[in-house]
Amino acid sequence: MTASQNSPRVAVITGASSGIGAATARALHADGYRVALLARRLDRIEALATQLGDGALAIKADVTDRDALVSAAHQVQDTFGGTAVLVNNAGTMLLGPFSSEQRDDYRNMIEVNLLGAITATEVFLDQLKDGGGDLINISSVAGRTARATNGVYAATKWGVNGWSESLRQELLPDIRVTVIEPGVVDTELPTHITHEATRVAVQQGYDAATVTPEEVAEVIAFALSRPRHLALNEILLRPANQLG
Repeated sequence: MTASQNSPRVAVITGASSGIGAATARALHADGYRVALLARRLDRIEALATQLGDGALAIKADVTDRDALVSAAHQVQDTFGGTAVLVNNAGTMLLGPFSSEQRDDYRNMIEVNLLGAITATEVFLDQLKDGGGDLINISSVAGRTARATNGVYAATKWGVNGWSESLRQELLPDIRVTVIEPGVVDTELPTHITHEATRVAVQQGYDAATVTPEEVAEVIAFALSRPRHLALNEILLRPANQLG
């Protein structure tokens, strides 16, 4: 349920420095949540925390670094008394032809998109259980369908979906697991692509994106506002003209 002013719920959001993560922080803070903003780019999350004001905490943490996540969990516990919501949003999309030249990109996506979400959940699991928590995993329509040049990215999102379904069955009623599967959202993801020809092609699709980070954040806030006995396992945002 939406946090009350007397006992606001706490949400931890990874990848909170931009895009869906930053929009989710704004939406949940507006709903009365206290929010812990986790990201590698400390300057961005500090600026966002300042903008949000009371009840916002910026913590520099890379989801591929378990020690950093453990430290973040301690800070959330000390500052807010623990968390009831974890939004696994941190992700990267490094598309390109499958070749040895892209091998560093493949490892990066697996470590951030899949292992990062797994590690963050493992680290915050006890806090979520104590808080009667919600786990929100940001996947993609690429977790259901793959195409040329996105094979490893799709593999990470298929992995998130399968792992989330297992957790959904295992963790209820202590923790409700929800998967959000957007298509193309107007974010900076394409700018990180290292294969130039692919980046240019993908950017064209993103330039035509009709879904905003704020709209995805609204869906996340809506899912969290539903009674906890409603297990909203998968929410798809997939306009027909989106690339996924």
